[in-house]
Amino acid sequence: MVNRMSLSRRKLLGKLGAAAVAGAGINALAGSARAAQSMDMPMPPHRDGGTIYLDRNENAYGPSEQVVLAMRKSLARANRFPRNAAADLAGHIASFHKLKSQQIVAGCGSTDIFKSAVDAYLGPGKTLIISSPTFDVIGTQAAAAGANVVTVPLSRFWSNDLEGILGRVDASTGLIYICNPNNPTAILNSRSELEAFIAKVPANVRVIIDEAYHHFAGNSSSYASFIDRPVDDERMIVTRTFSKIYGLAGLRVGYAFAGAQTAQALRARSLQENISVVAADAAMAALADTQSLQANIERNSDNRQEFLNQAYARMMRPLDSHTNFVMFKTVRTADELIDHFKRNNILIGPMFPSMENYIRVSIGLPDEMKEFWRVWDMMPFINKMAM
Repeated sequence: MVNRMSLSRRKLLGKLGAAAVAGAGINALAGSARAAQSMDMPMPPHRDGGTIYLDRNENAYGPSEQVVLAMRKSLARANRFPRNAAADLAGHIASFHKLKSQQIVAGCGSTDIFKSAVDAYLGPGKTLIISSPTFDVIGTQAAAAGANVVTVPLSRFWSNDLEGILGRVDASTGLIYICNPNNPTAILNSRSELEAFIAKVPANVRVIIDEAYHHFAGNSSSYASFIDRPVDDERMIVTRTFSKIYGLAGLRVGYAFAGAQTAQALRARSLQENISVVAADAAMAALADTQSLQANIERNSDNRQEFLNQAYARMMRPLDSHTNFVMFKTVRTADELIDHFKRNNILIGPMFPSMENYIRVSIGLPDEMKEFWRVWDMMPFINKMAM
């Protein structure tokens, strides 16, 4: 359908001026979005030379039609500085979650908020404690700020070892980072575990609970978000991102919920005008589009289950995933498989410390996953998996 609706660049140049070409390109994008949504079909994935991206846990379907239209509309204000975009978005998020606006901090992705937390609570002589492996961008930020970074191995269940983390807390500890569900293992820590953990953390230590994959976690009786079921505790910083379920990774927008004093400390260390008008409008439209959100949740659950079925058929035992990616053990090293897939135009997750024989695969479009398994089956003896 998209091919019939789109004109070639040569034909366009033959009929239109350069300005009209740009306008036609935008109209074609919106038309393809409307057509895809009306037929319940995914948006065409972004490809770069035919590469399939299964490496960074993105939403392969992209933003919804409503979000695309909001972005197009906001382009008319691209000549103006964002001014109050971050504050407006924070207020919108607070209203959406029924929280106080002074407790919401908007950022250029959740990693921007991590940097503000590092600036507020770490530095030379201070310590960050994180799991290993986990999403370790904050570790790099902390080290750059001169802080000590202490890593704690995951539990035998591949979740955050909360007791092990508590055992490393001392007078120098300024910040603890917990990704839940954890990246790269996709495993949960229960709400009760986290509540008991936080209760034992010293009052002067801040704990980041990264809920980047919250929407994929399902309706587990043991899991509950600290934003959906908040607690008023200055020790806690709870982060979310629009990069995953909402398909806005390229716009870089996220947010945090924290106690009023903690939120102010983060806000004071944020860059001015750190969110563009396009990102703010897109994020607000994404929050409002609850129908597309639910469709993304259900679609991910179905596609993830199909991926697991294919893995089980090949005698593999993936880790129990509560995210939009799956991690599993192989008889070959991760580097071997990463290279094999890269040679066949598929990118998968990197090798992670202490998990040299595990690979992480993001859930892509159905045709992309079919290609993944076709390339997988090209590897000699790969179906003889370690149990």
